[in-house]
Amino acid sequence: MKSIALSLMAAAGLVVATPALANLDLAKKSNCMNCHAVDKKLVGPSYQDIAKKYAGDKTAEAKLVEKVKKGGSGVWGPVPMTANSPQVKDDDIKTLVKWVLAGAK
Repeated sequence: MKSIALSLMAAAGLVVATPALANLDLAKKSNCMNCHAVDKKLVGPSYQDIAKKYAGDKTAEAKLVEKVKKGGSGVWGPVPMTANSPQVKDDDIKTLVKWVLAGAK
C-alpha cells in the first residue's frame, strides 16, 4: 500500500513538473534563454524578476505579449529587447508570457 502511495505521489510530481519543463524547452527553442534566465539577470532581467515586477498587474499579460512580439527598451535598462515576431508563433509567445508571469519555475 505504501509503495502505491509513493508511486502516485511521484506520478503527480511529474504531471506538475512537465508543463514547466515544456515551457523551459520552448523558451530555449525560441532563443529566449540567450538573453534571459529563470533566476538571474543575463542581458535582460530574470523571469522571476519579471514576474515580481508585474505581480498584480491585470494588464501585464497583454503588455508583455506585445513587448515580446515587437521588442522594446527602457523598462529594464538601456539594452533593447529585439522583436520576436514572426519567428516565434503568437501562441508560443502567449504560453511563454503566462509561464513567466507564473514565476517561471
